[in-house]
Amino acid sequence: MSGYGELFRRGRGRHRRRRRAPLKTAAAVSALVTCSAFAVHAVDDDQEDCVPLPAGAKGGRRDLPAWCHGHHAAGAPAGKGGPGDAGDGVARDGDSGHRDRPAAPPAPEGVYDRERCGNTSGRILLTLDDWPYNDPERSVRIGAQLKAQGIRAAFFLIGKFAAQYPQITQQLRQQGHWVGNHSYTHRHLPSLDDDEMYDEIHNGVAGNLLRPPYGDAGERERETAAELGFRICNWTIDTHDWEKTQGHARSVDDIRASVRDATPDEKRNGVILGHLFSNFPDALPDIVSDLHAQGYQICRNKGPVTDKVSYPLDC
Repeated sequence: MSGYGELFRRGRGRHRRRRRAPLKTAAAVSALVTCSAFAVHAVDDDQEDCVPLPAGAKGGRRDLPAWCHGHHAAGAPAGKGGPGDAGDGVARDGDSGHRDRPAAPPAPEGVYDRERCGNTSGRILLTLDDWPYNDPERSVRIGAQLKAQGIRAAFFLIGKFAAQYPQITQQLRQQGHWVGNHSYTHRHLPSLDDDEMYDEIHNGVAGNLLRPPYGDAGERERETAAELGFRICNWTIDTHDWEKTQGHARSVDDIRASVRDATPDEKRNGVILGHLFSNFPDALPDIVSDLHAQGYQICRNKGPVTDKVSYPLDC
């Protein structure tokens, strides 16, 4: 899932032309110009863009330089939402145009680490992506098991399917789990044009956390997500549970080992990536036991939640 090319936005009128003053006017003010020879010259250029760096070692994701405060670092055609919000956790306005975008949330104090999703608790957040295609109710069964252990997880659901099963989002939040936006149809956002990319985010599950498909989002995607009220949330530990070897899904033991053998830095304030369609849910009991044996704690379930996730995370 690596090797994607980044799309870079064109500059937006940074170097505007200034009108030249008429000669008479220039002569009239020449004395003032002379007296201001040492005045500070104002420049209307914007600050340098947060240009994505080359792909890193983690799943081919693009990270942004540390000075990019705020955030660092195929699918079916994008669907169109119906009128209003049907109460299924999916944001819609029935129009794919860029009209009346909500204002971007104010930047939090400090630097938001998108790989840790704002987790500063010292605990570990378990996350489950996509959709359990052959068994939609698997999501809430997993949610119930985690709740029984006092664990709060985050589920990033594909909006198209969440809209078909609105009770899933509602039940997961009632169980005390966060539910985030994983786009509408799981298309690779950087490869889409502006309108398509906007629709994929806008029509996804309502909330304020976005996990871009493949974890891939550059400055254009981050900016659009912020305009729609979302913070990007990736991960520090990729279990690679989605991989197949000779047609076979990655085993429970291999998934378990990928978490057990991760570095302390990846675990503390960490975020673990797994998927609802893989063997990751079956590996969760062993993963939780291993983490506890290593002295790590997991985000605590404190009861029902809303569609808004606090920053820093309430773990």
